[in-house]
Amino acid sequence: MGTGVITRFAPSPTGTLHLGGARTALFNWLYARNHNGKFILRIEDTDRERSTQESVDEIIASLKWLGMDWDEGPYFQTERTELYTSKVDKLLAQGDAYRCYCTKEELDKRREEMTAAGQKQMYDRKCRNLTDGDVSRPHVVRLKTPITGSTKFTDTLRGVVETPNSELDDFIIRRSDGGVMYNFVVVIDDAEMGVTHVIRGDDHIANTPKQVNLYRALGYAPPSFTHVSMILGPDKKRLSKRHGAESVIEYRTTGYLPDAMINILARMGWGYGDQELFKRDELIKLFSLENLTLSPAVFDKEKLLWLNMQHIKGTPDDVLAAMLLPLVAERHPNAKESDLATLIPLLKERSKTLVEMAQGTDFYFLNNPKPDDSAKKFLGEKNRPALDGVVQLISATPDLGHENLNAQFKELAAKLSIPMKDVAQPVRAALTGRTVSPGVFEMIAILGRDESVRRLNAAIANIKA
Repeated sequence: MGTGVITRFAPSPTGTLHLGGARTALFNWLYARNHNGKFILRIEDTDRERSTQESVDEIIASLKWLGMDWDEGPYFQTERTELYTSKVDKLLAQGDAYRCYCTKEELDKRREEMTAAGQKQMYDRKCRNLTDGDVSRPHVVRLKTPITGSTKFTDTLRGVVETPNSELDDFIIRRSDGGVMYNFVVVIDDAEMGVTHVIRGDDHIANTPKQVNLYRALGYAPPSFTHVSMILGPDKKRLSKRHGAESVIEYRTTGYLPDAMINILARMGWGYGDQELFKRDELIKLFSLENLTLSPAVFDKEKLLWLNMQHIKGTPDDVLAAMLLPLVAERHPNAKESDLATLIPLLKERSKTLVEMAQGTDFYFLNNPKPDDSAKKFLGEKNRPALDGVVQLISATPDLGHENLNAQFKELAAKLSIPMKDVAQPVRAALTGRTVSPGVFEMIAILGRDESVRRLNAAIANIKA
């Protein structure tokens, strides 16, 4: 049974889903799940010029990847026009809204006069008490905001926020072309959908008094409001692309786990003691609005990388294999999930991203790895004795276990009077064509005696040639 808590995420489909929007969605989702409530997805597409289907698809794909499921929706505001029209008519009929016939030129002139007189730019309410307007003439519809007193609301984090009504405008709720405005439709949607808790960015605080007046005029009870702090980059400036603030879906492409993204998003503005690493079910259990902080959150990509590494280590191998296969298949089209079962235990302890993990599988699939420039310096004439020695010891030993190979490599290094790395690095270069790879002994065990010897002999033949 639900508790009656209903939250929503209401993005505008005018671009991709970024970290700020994803965090807002997460806080709403966690609060609903923590209270066994309902989470609604609503697409606020009233800006018809800038809204695109591509953005809608990308937002939905991002939420699905992050594992934020919704109980209702997605609703689209463009499909709810009749409802908005009826509410405009209601406000006009009860005298809480009015038609304004002022032209753009008239309004511009008055704004200039206000600026010259050192007054705040706002509508002078010229049409507020008109009784004989011609409805066929172009006009907008404005809300009659109270002129005296103040508008108050309680913010979960800030307490009572009070705004003198003298500072509030009679703002437009419907444009002259019939289009409805954000502050108007968001109130109707939240009220009609039964939203109990509005959790959103603190850039909406200025909108809230307008919305509170609309709730009252329409006869709705306002919800609980929580305005969360903005996200900053490490330099304490507003998060932007220069901080690596890619769209959420790009993090999937670059090899981050959804649980790592959920973890970092939750930790930007919310905390539970000093704990950094959270599993999804832990977040649902522990999340509360009281533990949100007022101070701006800082996005740290290094921390995300660390969290990703921890979540890779903690993910079951079969789940990891399913996530990894598409990335490996891009590099090696014949790769199968059964191949990865052998490789994942070798790679998961040292990989920071799935992309890094996919690169780490190359040694297994490349039959004739070509040495890159860094590997070539370990495949010269001076490295031949070490490679010859390793071919002999692998061919002769029945035990390809880590301990035995380690002992035999050490023995060979002592015999050749060279450091252990001067045995291991040429072998790594011969087996993989690279200087960075999984452990040499582990690779020999996975490739097996015959394949390891074949690759080493191929490298020796190249040196001779």
